[in-house]
Amino acid sequence: MVGYKKMVILIAEDDDGHAELIQSGLVDSGICNPIIRFSNGEEVCQFLSGTSDKAVRDERNNYLLLLDINMPKMDGIEVLKRLKSDDNLKEIPVMMLTTTDDPREVEACYKIGCNIYITKPVDFVAFTETLNRLGLFIQVVKI
Repeated sequence: MVGYKKMVILIAEDDDGHAELIQSGLVDSGICNPIIRFSNGEEVCQFLSGTSDKAVRDERNNYLLLLDINMPKMDGIEVLKRLKSDDNLKEIPVMMLTTTDDPREVEACYKIGCNIYITKPVDFVAFTETLNRLGLFIQVVKI
């Protein structure tokens, strides 16, 4: 297919349990895209900007970032600000996926440029249902 770019899902989540639930929820909903997980905001910024001493972004791929807000080293809001202020990265869709439901924080994320803000439910069953819907949404809106 000419012009086709593979979509890679990036997960920036410091909680190992949440990261594992997110990954398995996406896979269970039928997502078969490559998934790369980062445990803090600094790691995902280095990956995207090409300054990581590990793997770096492949410009031949499209990316979708699932971004937690409360992370060590660099929080999700700072990651979002850096992404949306960089001409090479600002088109990457960002889904905030966080336990924070403060309306001021939600509004701030939308103003900075997040595409969707999803609050992670505390209840396990509700969380897995949310991830299933997220996976279905990603399939419908594939880049």
